[in-house]
Amino acid sequence: MDHARPLAAISDDELLRRLVGLLRQSRRVESDLVAHIAEVEWRRLYAREASPSMFVYCTQVLRLSEAEAYARITVARASREHPMLLDMLADGRLHLTGIARLAPHLTPENRAELLERATHKSRRQIEELIAEIAPRPDVHALMRRLPVRKELAAAAVPVGAGEATLAPRLCPDRVERGALTLVPGGMALPTPLLGQSEAPSLVPPPAVVWQPAPQASRCSVIQPLGNARYKVQFTASAQLHGQLERLRALMRSRVPDGDLAAIIEVAVTEKLERLESRRFAKTTRPRKGLSESDTSPGSRHIPAAVRRAVHQRDGGRCRYVDEAGRRCPERDRLEYHHRHPFGMGGDHGLNNIRLMCRAHNASMAEHDYGRETTARWSRSPKPALAGAPQVSARRPVAPGGAGP
Repeated sequence: MDHARPLAAISDDELLRRLVGLLRQSRRVESDLVAHIAEVEWRRLYAREASPSMFVYCTQVLRLSEAEAYARITVARASREHPMLLDMLADGRLHLTGIARLAPHLTPENRAELLERATHKSRRQIEELIAEIAPRPDVHALMRRLPVRKELAAAAVPVGAGEATLAPRLCPDRVERGALTLVPGGMALPTPLLGQSEAPSLVPPPAVVWQPAPQASRCSVIQPLGNARYKVQFTASAQLHGQLERLRALMRSRVPDGDLAAIIEVAVTEKLERLESRRFAKTTRPRKGLSESDTSPGSRHIPAAVRRAVHQRDGGRCRYVDEAGRRCPERDRLEYHHRHPFGMGGDHGLNNIRLMCRAHNASMAEHDYGRETTARWSRSPKPALAGAPQVSARRPVAPGGAGP
């Protein structure tokens, strides 16, 4: 590969092709790396490098982070019992994090079905799969006052000489049953790393330095417990706590036991109905139908009947489809896009309106009006880099109503 060639000088198609090639190469290297870690640990060669364990060798000699070392050692150990994991890692069917999550649940009896279901799944989807096969009990609804951060800082555990030190920024709200989780932006360190009896002997229990997160940070947890059951945990303000208590009191007739989950579900459902009514004109009693709506390009207002029909037809999802037939999965921040631009005389008819995410709507606008024009419309214009390739062709969008 010609590393001296500036990336800004290559075409869009070549840039994407090179990125895919690099990713494939990276996956093969990752698989080889894990296989080597497994073999080095099996031969106990880390002892030759003045390391008491494979974990210490990975962190102190190979200079991997604690999270990187733990994930690779976990996958390496699993690969000795389930060799197909290395092939799946190399060809991209499974990623390192997903295998590390699956490893404790794999057996020779269930691995074929479980690995097939986990293929090309995200970390969150794999966690939901694990919760389905190994469900955990429901958590109790709870609201409690958290200790102040100064008290947490004063309770810091001292670091002894010669001890392994784990000193990331920890979020006190997510310290539960001995499991420590990093604040957003860091990788979760699974409980076995902390030296519990059921954990593999990676390293002696490290001392933990408490470094409270800044006041502005907020930690939240959405964790699958079983099939269609989730644990939701977050830090609330005193105002929200008071509002929840008032809501619980007002809804006693509807939710006699005052179950917090049921109360929040009702409140969120009603809020969603109002927002979807405002954004997508969803209602059970529409004033006008499509045949009664004026879809002429007299103004930018899209009739409510058209917005309802478009949202239903597109399944509440971005309509963009690439040349390979892959449809954009985005469901957040959707915008109504005119296939034939409104500024060029396009109307508000059902066949001319489709849902687009913000990125693809902007990409379509660049193609229709040009990058310089759209940059002038932007509140914070970002001029194109000198020598950067311009958008040369509009990516195809499937005609008709592509399903979600």
